[in-house]
Amino acid sequence: MDGLIGEAWAGESPDGCHVNVVLAERGSSTAAAAAGALANPSPGHTPFLVCHGPGNVVRPPTIFVNKTTIDSDALGRLTWGAAQLGVGQGVLDAVAEGQLPADGVVVLALIWLDPEAGDETAVKRSSREAMRTAIADALEPADARELIERREVATNGFYGGD
Repeated sequence: MDGLIGEAWAGESPDGCHVNVVLAERGSSTAAAAAGALANPSPGHTPFLVCHGPGNVVRPPTIFVNKTTIDSDALGRLTWGAAQLGVGQGVLDAVAEGQLPADGVVVLALIWLDPEAGDETAVKRSSREAMRTAIADALEPADARELIERREVATNGFYGGD
């Protein structure tokens, strides 16, 4: 399981969530790199352990790194509140479904929220679904042959050319 990588988007804009996830076996160099992310905050980006209430760290331990710069109280509340709760629920869903063990693994979750997001319930739901889907993607990645076959018709929401 060490070094598996997945990603997912869930929800409707602007209250959707994009997740990149790295799964690491405790004691591995991948887990050390994840812990390094936790130890390296920068302005607007404060990694933290996902908790469901004070003193209730989600298991397996999940490091939350925000990809969106937190530059407002509203975005901070959505990140540390709704998104944290949803990400934790998504991880616990994976444990409950037998996809992840509760021990022996560290989860690194990189989360993007739209700075225009405002519906905390929608953010929580989209964060949960995106996290659960990103873990599934890490564990069962898309078949590269299918991606290769679709490469000429690939799209990207940030690209408008031919």
